[in-house]
Amino acid sequence: MEYVNPDAEVGNVSGVLGPARYLSHLPSISGDLPPGAWAFATDTDHYDFRSRRCVKDLTLRAIRGADGEEMEVEFQHNCWKHDQDLLIRYTGVSDFIVDPVDEGRGTNLGTVILDEILPHRDGCSHEIACWDGTLTLVCRDLQATWSETICSSKGRPRRRAATE
Repeated sequence: MEYVNPDAEVGNVSGVLGPARYLSHLPSISGDLPPGAWAFATDTDHYDFRSRRCVKDLTLRAIRGADGEEMEVEFQHNCWKHDQDLLIRYTGVSDFIVDPVDEGRGTNLGTVILDEILPHRDGCSHEIACWDGTLTLVCRDLQATWSETICSSKGRPRRRAATE
């Protein structure tokens, strides 16, 4: 990632997630990001670690359409933090890279650390850092949709009707 630092230092504490540099850079790229990417990147909850709509701690659940121009990446909530799952639809995909820490993991990248959306000549790039690897997509635009779930007493999610 260019601006988000997954291993920043704050005072004397190291290993802190650092989206501050990216957040301060966002206004300067406002006209360069496609509308859906801009809306998702600047959502006030996106980088608020206390928010139920923060991407941190979501788990990569599925990647669909990896061989085409339209893709979907689905993330499952963490019952201790979120009450919604996240689905991101990518249009005009021109590049798709899964970079696992361990080659044997495939697309099982685990829990999201943070992400970064930047302008690209094809629209935007979306890099998602997880504990077990990185997922990067280049696309014309993206649309992020949150859908409510209910955690059962056994910690398994049950879906509710989709919401924007």
